[in-house]
Amino acid sequence: MSLEAFIRQLHADGNGGGPPGWEVDWDDAPLAYKLYRGLPTHTLSSDIPMTLEARTTAVEPSLKDIGHFLWYVYGLTQVSYSPAVPMETYRRFVPSGGGRYPSELYVYLRTEAGVPGLYHYDAAHHRLVLLREGNYDSYLARALGNRCDLSSCFSVAFVSTMGWKNAFKYNTFAYRLQGLDSGVLLGQLQETAKRFGYASRVHFRFLDRAVGHLLGLSGSEENVYAVIPLSVQSDIVLIDDAEGTPQVAADELCRELPAVQHDYYMRSRSVKEIPQLTQMNEAAALNTLSPFRRFEPHNKAENELQTVYLPVVKRLSYDLAATSRARYSPESEFILSRVTVQQLASLLQEAFASFAYRNDLDGVVETPPIRVALYGCFYNVEGVPDGAYRYDAAAHALRRELAGDHRLWLQQGMTLHNVNLFQVPICLHIAGDDDHLIPQLGYRGYRIQQMEAGMLLQRLLLAASALGLGGRPLLGFQARSCDELYRMSMHGRISLVQIPIGRCLPRPRFEGGLHS
Repeated sequence: MSLEAFIRQLHADGNGGGPPGWEVDWDDAPLAYKLYRGLPTHTLSSDIPMTLEARTTAVEPSLKDIGHFLWYVYGLTQVSYSPAVPMETYRRFVPSGGGRYPSELYVYLRTEAGVPGLYHYDAAHHRLVLLREGNYDSYLARALGNRCDLSSCFSVAFVSTMGWKNAFKYNTFAYRLQGLDSGVLLGQLQETAKRFGYASRVHFRFLDRAVGHLLGLSGSEENVYAVIPLSVQSDIVLIDDAEGTPQVAADELCRELPAVQHDYYMRSRSVKEIPQLTQMNEAAALNTLSPFRRFEPHNKAENELQTVYLPVVKRLSYDLAATSRARYSPESEFILSRVTVQQLASLLQEAFASFAYRNDLDGVVETPPIRVALYGCFYNVEGVPDGAYRYDAAAHALRRELAGDHRLWLQQGMTLHNVNLFQVPICLHIAGDDDHLIPQLGYRGYRIQQMEAGMLLQRLLLAASALGLGGRPLLGFQARSCDELYRMSMHGRISLVQIPIGRCLPRPRFEGGLHS
């Protein structure tokens, strides 16, 4: 099977249960976090602030501040026990497919608050594990194609994926989940950075092997998906034209540093090889960085559609700490209740307004393009006739694709009937180009598309939580059925993730926060 056929199969198959005959060995399941052994550690402050409003001024962070930042981004926040599923589960502020959390978080500290060097964020113990000590500005700048001025940054974050952490359950379907999981983590990181007063910029293009070599990662087991410089300045300078700067190949850069191999534990005794995942990571890797030309999205054809203009509403102002704690992913707990058009307008506006971010694909343009789109089926929303719509963020309007109540169609398209969509007034679908950006960005484009979908997803979930609503990300649905409902083929798009949103009752469970 070709890699492009593999990608299309991922979206044609909404079951996520692996190939025929695949059996999940729960007794040998990996941990949801990586544990390094035998390395120096620095325990971070557990005196976590319980409110997180945006700071008016940013200051050079202390190690205590960095610890608080990392905890809100990816720390273990809650332990819960449900009588229906008699087992303890540890949660974070971001959702994850099956609660497996395949992503890991690393940081390069340049601040004088701690020992400069490369660290792993040990979420299980809320501490930093030192992987390499020293200054690696020159090495990292060249790994990013000399497009970032690191002198203004106090830290650089790395979001990676450990394939086996969810592939043990989902087999090849894990590849789709891993991109989305990385994206929701990036979304939470960006929102947390705003509250701390930090500027961030996401780098999708970098020398994979060189970055992995710096962190001591094995490309067959773990791959970095995004590199995110952080600064207390208002913006991070992007060198938009580095054609005159000498570029290096990954192999050449790796030879400058001795290889390191660290011992770590993730519990699984038997890690099975899944060739398609290895092939996709190899195909997406960059060994050299050619002069970059800014990504230009295709213009999509539009129809003469009935339009519902949404009311002008103020941006939501909310405490990220309280909203993250309140975020909940319902299943059978949805209860149908009326939603006002003002609530819907706030939800959609806030998600797209907060989604705007700096990255290395768009250059320094003032208004970067948006590569993902949002569709939705609405029922019992005050002021919006029942129907299937596309959200036009620029006009803050809904463009109707098909009138009527489509809950039965959506329910029949579910492959895992864990949510009763007849109890849901809002069912959103994030969509992207049906070629998955492969013509413009190669196979790296697929995982970038999934990450951007995940970033928008996290903004939707946070906005829903701030409005007192629950949202449930779903991949167990027939994408083609939704594409047909919205006539997405006319726009050259495909459904990526489904998010029912509405009011819900709390699930019976015991739970407690993991903070002081």
